[in-house]
Amino acid sequence: MGQSVDWFVMLLTGALLLIWIYRALYNWLHAPPGMKRLRLGKGGEWSADEPSVHLLESNGYTVTSGKHRVPITIGWNGSRLQSRLYIDYVAERDGNVYVVKCARDRQPMDWTGSGMRDRLIAYALMLPESSGVLYVDAVERTVHEITFELGVSER
Repeated sequence: MGQSVDWFVMLLTGALLLIWIYRALYNWLHAPPGMKRLRLGKGGEWSADEPSVHLLESNGYTVTSGKHRVPITIGWNGSRLQSRLYIDYVAERDGNVYVVKCARDRQPMDWTGSGMRDRLIAYALMLPESSGVLYVDAVERTVHEITFELGVSER
C-alpha cells in the first residue's frame, strides 16, 4: 500500500509541475513584447551641501542616486539623431521612488496640465516603477510632487 501512495504522490507532483511549466511557457509566448526598460545605475556624485539635496532631505526625502544622463537615439527620415535627457536625482520617501527634476531659470515651468505633461511626462514614462516626479525649486524652496495616471478619464 505504501508504494502505491508514493507513486500517486510522484504522479501528482509531476502533473502539477507539467501544468505549471505549460502555463509559464504559454504566458511567456502570449505576452506582449516588452519595452526596453531603462535601468539606472548609481548616477553621478551628489553632495548634501547642494541646495536641492538639502531641500529634499528637509522635506523627508532621501536622495539615493545622483545625476543621470540618458542617451536617446532618434530615427528621422532614415537618419539617426542623438539626444539625451537628464535626471537630476532619484529620491525615496516612505518606500516610494521619485525622479527629481530641478528648476532652471532659463526653463520656467508652466503650471498647467499641458505644461507639466509636456515637460515632465517623459520622466514618468522612462521609469514606470517610479511613484512620480519631484520638481524642486531651490530658489523658492519648494518641492512639487507630480504624478501621472494614464488612461484614467474623469468625465
